[in-house]
Amino acid sequence: MRLIILLWCLLIPGMYSKSNPVDYNYKDAKHHGFDSTLQPNIILIIGESHRAEALEGFGNSFVKTPNLRKLASEGTVFNNFFVTTAICAASRASILCGQSADTHGISDFSTDFTKNAFANTFPMQLKKAGYTLAWIGFFGIGKNPPKNDFDFWRPDIPWMKDGKHNIDITVETANDFIDNSGNGAPFFMCVNFKAAHEIDPTNSVPAHYVVQDRFKGLYNNIKVREPETADPKYWDELPDFFKDEQNIARKRWEGFFSTKELFQKNSKDYYRLITGLDDAVGKVRSKLIESGLDKNTIIIYTTDHGFSLGEHGLMGKWYPFNVSMHIPFILYDPRNAELAGTRFSEFALNIDIAPTILSLSGLNIPKEMEGQNLIEAISGHIKPRDFFIYEHSFLGAPHLFKTKAIVSKRYKYIVYTENGYEQLFDIIGDPDESVNLVNSKRHHRELQAMRSLYNKNVIVH
Repeated sequence: MRLIILLWCLLIPGMYSKSNPVDYNYKDAKHHGFDSTLQPNIILIIGESHRAEALEGFGNSFVKTPNLRKLASEGTVFNNFFVTTAICAASRASILCGQSADTHGISDFSTDFTKNAFANTFPMQLKKAGYTLAWIGFFGIGKNPPKNDFDFWRPDIPWMKDGKHNIDITVETANDFIDNSGNGAPFFMCVNFKAAHEIDPTNSVPAHYVVQDRFKGLYNNIKVREPETADPKYWDELPDFFKDEQNIARKRWEGFFSTKELFQKNSKDYYRLITGLDDAVGKVRSKLIESGLDKNTIIIYTTDHGFSLGEHGLMGKWYPFNVSMHIPFILYDPRNAELAGTRFSEFALNIDIAPTILSLSGLNIPKEMEGQNLIEAISGHIKPRDFFIYEHSFLGAPHLFKTKAIVSKRYKYIVYTENGYEQLFDIIGDPDESVNLVNSKRHHRELQAMRSLYNKNVIVH
């Protein structure tokens, strides 16, 4: 099976490839049909816990996401797009400000942006340029969300209300805003879904997924293949400290994936929610066409982090395994036909979203932003990343163990910072991250090289 996956990764465009940027010559914008006098509308759609694999075109053999597939065929897919911290508050903050968690300092659910820091986020830069701002759905950063800075503010959309699902209420709210956006100013709308997150448990109800009624029968006739690393031997190989009964990722696994029956039920419900997100994307696009706004509205689809569906005996995100870090990112700009159907295979990160949106809007990028302008990256005007840094510091042992990692194009080196435990994975030869190479004599040179890279870039970061 590993050989098949490796061959797939090498042969299918983009997956961990070292290919050049997209195969066209990106010239100055005026040569590509842009109207520089007309700023685009921008819609940023953020799912929740949407791992990259849960998308047509990323190796999944059954998940149905036809609207996202169509969006990808008309835009640019970023095959190797990652979060720099896999937890919603920190990642969402990184999306807005273009900085890693180590820089913006938001690693929990109670810390707000400072006034000055929020002023440098991309929505506030858009506002200064005359954009109308709409925020729909979950904000997820701090205790004092900036509702007064937005022209349209609807964050508190429940999982269910009057028989309607969160996905449906959210997309209806978004489309209502589009219907009433004709004031002449360009708009930015961020649409945030609760799917595909689970509902937290109560005293009487265990944690579970809430699926739209019309998708409850979807995938009934298939058997979802369990991940290779769901085999108990991979959990057994993890260090003893990691097996503390208070490890949240393991506790959630027990409730969702600890039996074959639970795995089939809950993994299917997860994918059903992904299909629900896809359906919502289709409805937003239909509304744009109906409103005559589709030719000048950029659509970006992504999520706040990935998700483990039983890999390594875990459920959730937090830890720097590929399923937690690797997420979908699709950029569709109807003004630029030459981007249609392209794939970009170099590293791209959630901290790149803010500078990219500002670039697409024709605005200057604040010096405080650490991310790259992905338009320049696609064009080959900036050097591709050789590596990136991952960090997670929320809670700490024994609930969620703090980690830092450095990811190169071939290897991933992870340190559990509270006790110094190391992992080294060959992410080309072992995409499942099933074999820790730290004690491999054959890989001693690679280990030393990654340690050196980590010491130079992560410890001092």
